[in-house]
Amino acid sequence: MPVLSDAAFADVQVGDTPLLNLSFAFPELGKKVKVMAKAEWHNPGGSIKDRAGWFIFRDAIGTGKLTKEKVLLDSSSGNTGIAYAWIGARLGYKVALALPGSVSKHRRAILEAYGVELFFTDPLEGSDGAIREVRLMMKAEPERYFYADQYSNPMTWRAHYETTAPEIFEQTEGSITHFVAGLGTSGTFVGTSRRLRELKPDVRLISLEPDGPMHGLEGLKHMETSIVPAIYDTAVADSKISVSTEDAQAAARTVARSAGLLLGPSGGANLAAAVRLGRELAEQGREAVVVTVFADAGERYLGERFWTP
Repeated sequence: MPVLSDAAFADVQVGDTPLLNLSFAFPELGKKVKVMAKAEWHNPGGSIKDRAGWFIFRDAIGTGKLTKEKVLLDSSSGNTGIAYAWIGARLGYKVALALPGSVSKHRRAILEAYGVELFFTDPLEGSDGAIREVRLMMKAEPERYFYADQYSNPMTWRAHYETTAPEIFEQTEGSITHFVAGLGTSGTFVGTSRRLRELKPDVRLISLEPDGPMHGLEGLKHMETSIVPAIYDTAVADSKISVSTEDAQAAARTVARSAGLLLGPSGGANLAAAVRLGRELAEQGREAVVVTVFADAGERYLGERFWTP
């Protein structure tokens, strides 16, 4: 699997993250079902969003849409912003971000350390409020900014089509039977799923959403009540799973204490969905390899209250 790099990235690796087998932490899965997950905190910026961030930068610079005279502008709930921030610093491009005011102090400190210009929006409006703010900023000063628009930019899903999916297929030696991932920008699910379907036509593709509009799963969208990303393709998923904030948090606590891994809320949600699916398959006596992704590590969320039930 080639590493995404140019001269500025000679000593940086984006992608090629480990695939962890977590089946031992859930004995109810039995011996026929495996639950595995990509540990995306091994990326340079600490999350899966480094993949899309690098593809977006590479495309924008290559097509001339982003120059040193312009500022890369986008909305983010945190991880994509951090990806833009370190890549921009590495390559010498300015970055400006709109974020919900509820973003954690830890993430804000990371972005400020990289020198990003920050604009905060109403926390009650979540990621949609940040999207609306960026659109207003772009309308007011179109010559100043390059709008990366992660929710509409095809590079967001293309990054996973070209990297995440082939990695999963290779690491499972083609034995993957089910892929489960949450929907935020939807890039991870759409891109990975499209390529996995090409590599293994009988793979089952399951999307995940929070179980309601008022949820605590940062980075994930309840599509029915949110601004739907332009890159989202409803035809990709074979089925959908809904996960509550409480179940996601419980899964994160469980794997911390039984497997020594700290996950963020979205990782907890993906794990909860994958294990639920795995239990159903085990009850049916089927053999299966269920794969999901852990978008980032739990260190960024240690200030949250859910670690103590």
